Amino acid sequence: MLNASKTQALNGNGIDKLKSEVEYRAKLQEIGNKINAARDLDEILFDLKDDITGLFLAERMTVYVVDGVKRELVSRFKSGHEIGEIRVAVNKSSLAGYAALTHKLLNIENVYDADELESIDENLKFDKSWDQKTGYRTKQVLVYPIIFQKYLMGALQMVNRLGGDRFGLEDEKAIADLAKIIGIALYNQKRMAVRGGRTTKFDYLLENHLVTQKELTKAVTDARQRKESVETLLVREYKVPKTELGESLARYFKVPFVSYNASYPIPGELLSGLKVPFMRTNVWVPIRNEDTQPVIAIDDPHDLKRIDEIKALFPGQKLKFMVALKQDILDFIKLFTADEREMAEIDDILSQLQDETQEIEEAEHGVGEEDSAVVQLVNKIILDAYARNASDIHVEPYAGKQNTMVRIRVDGACTIYQTIPFAYRNAVVSRIKIMSDLDIAERRLPQDGKIKFKKYGGKDIELRVATIPTQGGLEDVVMRILAAGEPIPLEKMGFSEQNYENFIKSVVKPYGLILVCGPTGSGKTTT
Repeated sequence: MLNASKTQALNGNGIDKLKSEVEYRAKLQEIGNKINAARDLDEILFDLKDDITGLFLAERMTVYVVDGVKRELVSRFKSGHEIGEIRVAVNKSSLAGYAALTHKLLNIENVYDADELESIDENLKFDKSWDQKTGYRTKQVLVYPIIFQKYLMGALQMVNRLGGDRFGLEDEKAIADLAKIIGIALYNQKRMAVRGGRTTKFDYLLENHLVTQKELTKAVTDARQRKESVETLLVREYKVPKTELGESLARYFKVPFVSYNASYPIPGELLSGLKVPFMRTNVWVPIRNEDTQPVIAIDDPHDLKRIDEIKALFPGQKLKFMVALKQDILDFIKLFTADEREMAEIDDILSQLQDETQEIEEAEHGVGEEDSAVVQLVNKIILDAYARNASDIHVEPYAGKQNTMVRIRVDGACTIYQTIPFAYRNAVVSRIKIMSDLDIAERRLPQDGKIKFKKYGGKDIELRVATIPTQGGLEDVVMRILAAGEPIPLEKMGFSEQNYENFIKSVVKPYGLILVCGPTGSGKTTT
């Protein structure tokens, strides 16, 4: 057992250590508070340099920031004065560059120990040139990347611990905390600088080093010469992520960003009465209804002339605007109005329905299944579903004056394709039943049939049709688009040689079961 004096001594050491840690954290907190409250980061770092180096028991410190033009780290603040500015590449040829590149902490006991550096990374190097230029001898280095959110802002470096020991675990925790504080300060300073000048829709990209000012200037020049949008060039040639470009546009225009999605439901009612060439020329398109308000995608929500023209097309309605890339808007228009050469435009068809709806609301059965608009609409639905590689088409009428919903299933996922005015629900269902050789008078029993679409729309498409009675004397319709191709021979299915041989051996056995699995429309039947 420990005697009383030894126990008392150990307890005393523990208390002293605890006091030291508390004081250490309190000092770090004080430094952080002063940095956060400062208006001038350079000035406060100069005032706090002794406090910061004293906290780490370091001889020197350097704060690097990223130079977005040259993609280098440049010394923003340093405590040594032998040389004016330090620049290092963001790569493994220097310790600060390595930390910035990998987003990892480095704690080196002896920077001249090649084995120690190689144990971290075989390509890691210490840049001796700065010691040679200044005559200063570097030994211990503690360096941590400065990151705000996910963006690299720079690096924080401590050099040579007093006493010659390696920087400790508490130092590693402290430099991580301090780097975070400085990262926030650097970001806020950049943001205030941007606000003080003229803002552009690409400021976010510059602030977060996704593109340099030189690259942006060249992209603007090239886009003007090629008659392309700057956004298209940034994504294609400068590899700017589309999501980041969208964030930059959203921040500038102060509206949400929307990106093209091939499975986006067609807003049939909103397209009614709108001319496709007009939308293409003016680069806008309605994409959906949100809380009864039409949502419009446009490439420049600040263009008041276009905004006024759009509002005139939706009289008495409050509109919501979203920003989108020009090419995405053109793709949306193409998606919403596909197969223009073979079929009437969806907006023209729905416009016909809309014009007639008011006259027949009280006499729904007066709509004929041979009505030209109904015929074109059903053909259009089938052609669009086929073009999108859909496996199923669902036509879902609702009771009362609710519009009919048309959904298509692509890769197993069912999405809204468009809506049809309620007054045409029976006519659309009857038209499908006529094409399927079903009894249009029978609405109380399920029926099954088949459509040979070549007789109606020109393309050789075959559909299996099922009608299901629902409430209010209505019927749901499900159309399965059948695969038109020939079955693929077994030897052309991509089996490896071993799997092919094992499969053949299994097939000839007189018992057992082979399952062909996959989502709807994946080709199980033809397999």
